Amino acid sequence: MPDRRSRGYQPRWKPQAPTLELLAAVDRVLDRYRAQLPLTIRQIWYSLISDGVLAKEGRTYKRLIEVMGMARRSGRIPWEALRDDTEIRAEPAFYAGPDDFRAALRQAAVDYRLDRQTGQPIRLELWSETAGMVNQLRRLAGPYGVPVYSGSGFSGLPAKRAAALRAAADRRPVKVFVISDWDPSGVHLFSALAEDVSAFAAVDAPGTEVAFERLAVTERQIEEHRLPTAPTKAGDNRSFTGTSTTQAEALPPDVLAAVVREAITSHHDPHILARLLEREERERHDLLTGLGLQTDPGPD
Repeated sequence: MPDRRSRGYQPRWKPQAPTLELLAAVDRVLDRYRAQLPLTIRQIWYSLISDGVLAKEGRTYKRLIEVMGMARRSGRIPWEALRDDTEIRAEPAFYAGPDDFRAALRQAAVDYRLDRQTGQPIRLELWSETAGMVNQLRRLAGPYGVPVYSGSGFSGLPAKRAAALRAAADRRPVKVFVISDWDPSGVHLFSALAEDVSAFAAVDAPGTEVAFERLAVTERQIEEHRLPTAPTKAGDNRSFTGTSTTQAEALPPDVLAAVVREAITSHHDPHILARLLEREERERHDLLTGLGLQTDPGPD
């Protein structure tokens, strides 16, 4: 087992045979979902459960955390393959000098983007209960200009009111896609979010339609993909129609990607987006030319 007292890099780490087998299984998961990297450790855990490598027990999750920690310290697993979201940064902006500033200015022009929801008949948002999934969701939703929200904002009043104020500023119908656990907490979270934001919007954005749709996890997805389940926690008296619970991270990353992409594209007019992207490219070119900077192809 990994040494809990290990600090810093551990290039001399020599895992035992059972750990090597576990790491080989992790490699297969990372390779399978390389298009969705980085993954959270919990997503890897659920994949290993589905693969029959680990049992769905707290001790196996704890062991995976320890093994993955040593694997990263030793260089066995790339640091960038995992998403932690445990770090909060507040760093001052600075430049090494004029050349560095000009390089940053050029990069800002290269990264120039319009609001890619401009002109669409409906405005979309994506909310995730799990903060660790935001980076994956951002890569999926970003090309369409769909923002992703997560974390404690689900239950925070300011975030709910902010959603209503966004609806008030735009006035188009709003569709909010939600990804949350299938358990009493996740179901309550979804209904409370929808009710609270709608109530704020009725005052701040009267007449603006705000609709919510659960993308994942659903009972159908649990059955179709045979997702790992657990019994509901004793003492949780919130209304819940299910007989078992499943976390959102249990849904395979590629399946989640397909669900999110289908939900967004089914509400987006591709012709409107194509015209907007053409305009975006022209304006990016003009910015680079006006700044006297070499023109490169724009970002994807």
